Amino acid sequence: MSNRENLSEEDIKLRYITPALEKAGWTKEHIRMEYFFTEGQVLVKGKIVERAKRKKADYLLRKDGKFPLAVVEAKKLEYTADSGLQQAMDYAKILHLPFAYSSNGKKFIEHDFLTGIEREFHMDEFPTEEELWERYCASKKFLPTQEKIILTPDYYDTVKEKTPRYYQRIAIDSVIQVVVQGQKRLLLVMATGTGKTFTAFQIVWKLLKSHIVSRVLYLADRNILIDHLERP
Repeated sequence: MSNRENLSEEDIKLRYITPALEKAGWTKEHIRMEYFFTEGQVLVKGKIVERAKRKKADYLLRKDGKFPLAVVEAKKLEYTADSGLQQAMDYAKILHLPFAYSSNGKKFIEHDFLTGIEREFHMDEFPTEEELWERYCASKKFLPTQEKIILTPDYYDTVKEKTPRYYQRIAIDSVIQVVVQGQKRLLLVMATGTGKTFTAFQIVWKLLKSHIVSRVLYLADRNILIDHLERP
């Protein structure tokens, strides 16, 4: 076995996958590595309570560093390029992303959730940021003005460095997308303890900052739900 085949998964990312992404125009600001997006399932064994491993994507690719588009899973050279595809697809489904990729440093495998098509391509053929965004927008039939609204502005930090959890981000972005497409009535359902108030506030913030609306009537059954939010 050659020294190249003895490379670790981290070596594969450093030497082959990251350079391939950067060659395609993905800047460091638009790439998140080692992206943890869950705290791990709570496991109860008798009187012992512990957490399972946190879910982590090797790469998260984001349009303009804001809008998540794809995950990339890396595998060692001893595995085939598609060995990490199912894991990448599982993560993409959880994160509500249109594209999933797997690579062993020799080639990439892509699963496009928009079309259901899988394809294989060389390391120097990874799609650019604009290409993935255009494919996504074409599937949604977004107009240029709608694309601009979807991408701006960013979330409001009600607490320093607090950003929406992945499922809150999905809820916020989904609401904004259907609103810009002209839908007037919608119902967003979230379980107890998942941050409904925080999510609703972020939706209001994005609607106002994007000038989709100029005024918002926010109703709640208790004043504390309104009062505890820090307003901009």
